Amino acid sequence: MTGKTKDSARQKPGRGKAVFTQDPHAVREPKDNNLEMAIGHEVRAYRKKLGITVTDLAAATGISLGMLSKIENGNISPSLTTLQSLSRALGVPLTAFFRGYEEPHNAVFVKSGQGVELERRGTRAGHQYNLLGYINGGASGVVVEPYLITLTADSDVFPTFQHEGLEFLYMLEGEVVYRHGDQLFPMQPGDSLFFDADAPHGPEVLVKLPARYLSIISYPQRPGKG
Repeated sequence: MTGKTKDSARQKPGRGKAVFTQDPHAVREPKDNNLEMAIGHEVRAYRKKLGITVTDLAAATGISLGMLSKIENGNISPSLTTLQSLSRALGVPLTAFFRGYEEPHNAVFVKSGQGVELERRGTRAGHQYNLLGYINGGASGVVVEPYLITLTADSDVFPTFQHEGLEFLYMLEGEVVYRHGDQLFPMQPGDSLFFDADAPHGPEVLVKLPARYLSIISYPQRPGKG
């Protein structure tokens, strides 16, 4: 497949197979839930990759054979100084020892009709926003906010939003004409719209009410948040 064909596949969803760099159905190897075990596993793996013995590593780091054995078997929590010595001797960054650690993963389940109703800029009578769940960036560094938006009354002025990140809309009920920048998109049930949220956007015309659609916003986690 030529580069031109790949680009076309990316730019024209629904007209061919899109090219992705990540397999959404891939299964990772299980990781260690215990931090000490995860560190020990990585230390042993990097040592063997270099083809050196525990004795060689002990001589290079000044760490005793007994201590190294305990570290590799996950029986002890090594100090930061010890990990720094190991990282220098093995030629890997300090963070490499933590790659096998399985951090807790969160899931949010919301029963029908139990989303958190809130006000966003532009909220008015007949415009309802329900937050369906929230997980901060965590290991991914990305914040995702899923909303169920319900429009039940016409309005002379429609809210216009503009914020960082990306947004995905999926129309569930009714019809609206949705603006993104200088483009207008007539949306009916089953239609979707994925866009850069930094451009002004929002419902321009409420064609058929009530109208409901999912709005999923994602943006980088801000430093100091979460």
